[in-house]
Amino acid sequence: MGDLKKMQNQSNNQSNYDIMRDRMENEFLKYDQEKMIQKFNLTYDEDYLYINFIHQLYRVNRKTGRVEGSLSGTFEDAYHANYNEAMTIFDVLGYSKDDCHLSGQFVKLDNLKGVVQLSTSHTNSSMFADITKYFDEHFEDLSSACEKLGGIKQNIGDLSYQIPLFDFLPIIFQFWESDDEFDAILKVMWDENIIQYIHYETCFFAMSHLFNKLKAEIAN
Repeated sequence: MGDLKKMQNQSNNQSNYDIMRDRMENEFLKYDQEKMIQKFNLTYDEDYLYINFIHQLYRVNRKTGRVEGSLSGTFEDAYHANYNEAMTIFDVLGYSKDDCHLSGQFVKLDNLKGVVQLSTSHTNSSMFADITKYFDEHFEDLSSACEKLGGIKQNIGDLSYQIPLFDFLPIIFQFWESDDEFDAILKVMWDENIIQYIHYETCFFAMSHLFNKLKAEIAN
């Protein structure tokens, strides 16, 4: 009985995420699409805006707001983007400041200027414990996975790659493998001006999607 209730709750939660995503699709239509095109030099046609998100092509329907992804890049395999994908794309296109620009300096989310400091570090908290353990167990495949996502190797930690979150917005993924004395450490470093592009909370949607993409590449 407990398992059935858990499955029902998971199904309801998923439905709620889908509802919020679908609401944002309608909300997206209120924004100035020409402004988005100019700001980020987007490819577009009469029906869609196109944007790369973590080394994968997406399109936003200009009449309905529906976001679709394509693993092949042809959209013959188009699928309705999930909550993390759609909400990150909507946020950067609709929320980003008119004068958004990169600083070139990368920091942890806890160290962002103008963000209320939390008592514990998100990047080292239990919320990422499972994925950190997974990457540690598959460390030999992690470099290849980062490179498949367009990562450029950096000389920090046991493994570090600059990965394009969007074509115009890089992040840095860092990892230290566990040993007899220390646990594995996972860090995602953001440009100091990231809040000019997306909300603080959206960074966690983007990280979740990044981790899932890396897992998928490792599994392949």
